Amino acid sequence: MGAYPFAFVCPSTRGLSLALTRQLLRTTTLPVYATYRSGSPGAVARDILSPLKDVDKSRLTLIPLDLTREDTIAAAARQLSDSLPRDQESYLHTAFMTGGVLHAEKRPTDLDTNIIQQTFRINVISHLLLIKHFARFLPKTRAVAADEGRLAKWVHVTARLGSVTDNKRGGWYSYRASKAALNQVIKTFDQQLQQGNSQAICVGIHPGTVKTELSKPFWGNIAKRNLFEPNFAAERIVEVIERLELAGRGKVWDWAGKEVPP
Repeated sequence: MGAYPFAFVCPSTRGLSLALTRQLLRTTTLPVYATYRSGSPGAVARDILSPLKDVDKSRLTLIPLDLTREDTIAAAARQLSDSLPRDQESYLHTAFMTGGVLHAEKRPTDLDTNIIQQTFRINVISHLLLIKHFARFLPKTRAVAADEGRLAKWVHVTARLGSVTDNKRGGWYSYRASKAALNQVIKTFDQQLQQGNSQAICVGIHPGTVKTELSKPFWGNIAKRNLFEPNFAAERIVEVIERLELAGRGKVWDWAGKEVPP
């Protein structure tokens, strides 16, 4: 039975996540399973594929999923399972969990319960639930991924602001706290993978400040050389993740391939 490695991007339709989806389609031969929250699958597929030339459109499979609802996450996992070929050894080779929101509270008086809950729901809880429902697609043993000669990579998009030791300016309370929590999730899940002897690692990636709607309110405060277009960030991220080996597991890396301190 041959191997069927595939990629997964969740969500995949805006900003950096859209650029990552296109980068995987452009630079790898992997089938790409990508999630979307709204719109028709046909329209979403056309938007993703529109700038890509000489890419086999059948490599892209879209799956509906809402990060705020566990029932849709579970249903998406079932749909993915049902769509995989039965005559091959399917396994998740490269996964990007990209969900995130940003509210930048400057002082404690800016804190709001609803905003804090929303931030943790997307930045932490959704990532935990994706692990719960999609980790089963990672290779069960070292032998499966070894067929391709490469590690399987499970990647959470996080942020340098989640680093406790690197916090020298304060502020951004809920965002910093949620990303610090996500970084703990990354380390914990990677420990689980090690204990299970899987040929997979879990890491975090800090993409830098990417020119998306999430960071738009802060563009004016960022030097032009440090404000990245989504396509540039996606290219760098995919390269960094591709180069990672076992020694890089359980850590957070930045777009330049440098480790972000815990």
